Amino acid sequence: MKRDFLHIIDFSAEEIMETFQLAKEVKTKIINRENYKPFKDQTLAMIFSKPSARTRISFETGFFRLGGHALYLSPNDIAVGKREAVKDIARVISRYNDMIMARLFEHAHILELAEYASVPVINGLTDFNHPCQIMADMFTIWEHRGHLKDLKIVYIGDGNNIVHSWLNLAARLPFHFVCACPEGYSPDSETIKKAKESGLSTIEVSHDPKKAVNGADVIYTDVWASMGQKQELEERVKRFKGFQVNNDLMSATGKETYFMHCLPAERGRETTDSVMESKASIVFDEAENRMHVQNAIMLKIAGKE
Repeated sequence: MKRDFLHIIDFSAEEIMETFQLAKEVKTKIINRENYKPFKDQTLAMIFSKPSARTRISFETGFFRLGGHALYLSPNDIAVGKREAVKDIARVISRYNDMIMARLFEHAHILELAEYASVPVINGLTDFNHPCQIMADMFTIWEHRGHLKDLKIVYIGDGNNIVHSWLNLAARLPFHFVCACPEGYSPDSETIKKAKESGLSTIEVSHDPKKAVNGADVIYTDVWASMGQKQELEERVKRFKGFQVNNDLMSATGKETYFMHCLPAERGRETTDSVMESKASIVFDEAENRMHVQNAIMLKIAGKE
């Protein structure tokens, strides 16, 4: 049976840790330029409704490094849900390619794509979640700390697709997760409920960033207005006052704390240049690990691990 990766909860806790170990091994092979080509003569179709630098670069480069060819399909090539039915796109692309990665707006579209595709489908991002990013984030934390025990992660900002994937991960691996956001910008209540019902992790939503970061091992942030929300930026800047990750907020943890950002960063808004360039920042390790973890995910769902 074909396997898709649309949400972090598509993997069990054991599979998540297996993926991290596989990512570590594949990363070493790539860095050492070993002749490791498990995707030789295979193709990956990459559908982009939402443009992205890191998603395209990491998937295209990663699939090539593993011996395959990645095909970039822009919004002008395939207008998902507009020019033709999603189920038609899924079936046509499946006839040509061995795997599909899609970065879309509507989450319903990735679900329909996976339902009708006969090859594995990977969620490169939707408005609801961003599973590959958070898998890479946790792998980066594991890499730096050497373990995931007694881990407190505090997200500062909008309760967005990034937060929804953190909540999904909290339903698989135990850690303390806090979303510190202004009132009215909380994450999806049903996703919070499901994460809490797993009984694995401590989940909190706070509206006080300084209080929230106390004891944090990781502070994580994202832009205050994502693609498709730029018309709200002026209002969001007012509402998010006090939620900037700056030196004062980093100091408020009371311990040595890592800083993470999924990028692109709007320096001077959700975080400062000084934090981005500080010793606490592991942002660019996190960015590099997108490729390695995505490679491991593709290998796993293709049965090539």
